[in-house]
Amino acid sequence: MNKMQAVTQLLRYYSLTTTTNAGSGHPTSCLSATDLMAVLFTNQHFHYDITNPSNPDNDRLIFSKGHAAPLFYALWAIADAFPREELMSLRKLDSRCEGHPTMKFPYTEVPTGSLGQGLAVGIGMALNAKYLDKSPYRTFVLMGDSEMAEGSVWEAMQIATHYKLDNLVGIIDANRLGQRGETLHGHDLLVFEAQAQAFGWHPIIIDGHNHEYIDAAYKTASLIKDKPTMIIARTFKGKGVSFLEDKEGKHGVAVSKDDLQTALDELGKVDTQIKVSLPLPTPSASDSKKVVNIVNLPSDTYVIGSQVATREAYGTALGKLAEQNNHILALDAETSNSTFADSVKKTKPEQFFEMYIAEQTMLGVGTGLARRGKIPFMSTFSAFLTRAYDQIRMASYGQANIKIVGSHCGVSIGEDGTSQMGLEDISMIRSVFNSVVLYPSDAISTIKLVSAMANYDGLVYMRTTRAKTTVLYQSNETFEIGGSKVHKLSDKPHTHVIIGAGITLHEALKAQKLLAEKGVNVLVVDLYSIKPIDSQTLQSVTKGVKKVIVVEDHYEAGGIAEAVRSVIGNTGVTIESLAVRKMPQSGKPEELLRYEQIDAEAIQNAI
Repeated sequence: MNKMQAVTQLLRYYSLTTTTNAGSGHPTSCLSATDLMAVLFTNQHFHYDITNPSNPDNDRLIFSKGHAAPLFYALWAIADAFPREELMSLRKLDSRCEGHPTMKFPYTEVPTGSLGQGLAVGIGMALNAKYLDKSPYRTFVLMGDSEMAEGSVWEAMQIATHYKLDNLVGIIDANRLGQRGETLHGHDLLVFEAQAQAFGWHPIIIDGHNHEYIDAAYKTASLIKDKPTMIIARTFKGKGVSFLEDKEGKHGVAVSKDDLQTALDELGKVDTQIKVSLPLPTPSASDSKKVVNIVNLPSDTYVIGSQVATREAYGTALGKLAEQNNHILALDAETSNSTFADSVKKTKPEQFFEMYIAEQTMLGVGTGLARRGKIPFMSTFSAFLTRAYDQIRMASYGQANIKIVGSHCGVSIGEDGTSQMGLEDISMIRSVFNSVVLYPSDAISTIKLVSAMANYDGLVYMRTTRAKTTVLYQSNETFEIGGSKVHKLSDKPHTHVIIGAGITLHEALKAQKLLAEKGVNVLVVDLYSIKPIDSQTLQSVTKGVKKVIVVEDHYEAGGIAEAVRSVIGNTGVTIESLAVRKMPQSGKPEELLRYEQIDAEAIQNAI
């Protein structure tokens, strides 16, 4: 038995024994991809410094088919990356070897398991290598044939071709069987080949269990210029074990303890001491600067009382940040002239990446860039982020340092109508693990919060407004994540509190003045940080008042009122929510605010 055969035997051994020990898992999905991964690690195709997973020049391996995690862990174990005995902790509480790869395992590039996402992340890493760090590292993405039905995969393939990513290698483990039977194309690999060619990739069809053919495919991929390579491997689910191989109904089923020995006998003798040595990466000069300076514009740029859209202020701030720090990137889904992300394209074009109308890919690419140390700001209309929610969710599990900006939110966008109105975005991203949600009301707060976003390590979402709004704050005002601003007309005791953010803050301030003329003293809170929320200030200013009015250009479910109730809902104060409750329609912004009863008049009536 040669070394390659010995490595594949050991990988299959670990895939079987660890899942049986765990009592669950996907051993058959591991067995089909074993030869593909064994050749990658054994034949010097994958360059990696095992002692330093954070080495910026390491090659990157993403298991987009994350359910093959036991194989993923076994690969790193035989490369002496971590103790082999730890493999037997698979799927146990507090284990680094979880059911699908997560960031608890130090050699995971990005959490996977929600199929169809790994390729876009790989594109982000490949973009970083080719255009930003100028590093020789390559990115390999293992995919299952089932996930090739995902539209997000084909979105990503277009972008990879557009950017000529010859340092990206996709590997389709076409094992014919999915969770409940045959996959969309089964073993008709010519379909995958035609699709890959149509999308501008270089396809290579191989027998995925023939080591010589696999080796040749990796060598060919390293020679292809100006286009990515897709290795299309014909494999068999459960390869190497007769009662599993190419059998339906075996997906996600661990071999029973009674049957395990039979399976191991079929594998034959296994050398549990064999290991592979990965070649070291070629070093490059990478820039580690990440701290971002606060944007301080001249005091006369935006003066109190002037009219400026927060989306425009976002673009101004992002452009200034990009000029001072080459880690700041702008990605946009073909809306940059509306989101104003094109400010970066104009001044630092090498830090701007057009993602076209492919929001899912944009979020995945941004995650990949963030995992390589960049700070990507990704923008589009807030309504269109809903289709990328799964990518946002998974990015949070990957602890990705990404910034998302949704413009054109709420009914206040006006005549464009319902399909363009982001009315679910606060709820959507508030619910994401460890997320931050910001909603500035004027140009100054927007600029300061963009700086805060850049310096915050984690997933941040900012809502920007289409219409111009009045500048409320001095240029020396400070805005922190987790803060708020209190507006009062006098020091007399206030009987009511109005809480607004973004466009509705301006309606609240109008109502405040009108109510003051009637002898009603109300206090207004600019809740620009919706998550984390300024609970201390809210509890202080609402103590003993008659009523709190929360007004928002968003649906009530999951919105600002619910965030407010989470911190003062048990204090006995009455909280009334003014939110979008009617089916939105086209109209002028002021007409729609009145129609939805979230304007100054509605606030007065509520009080």
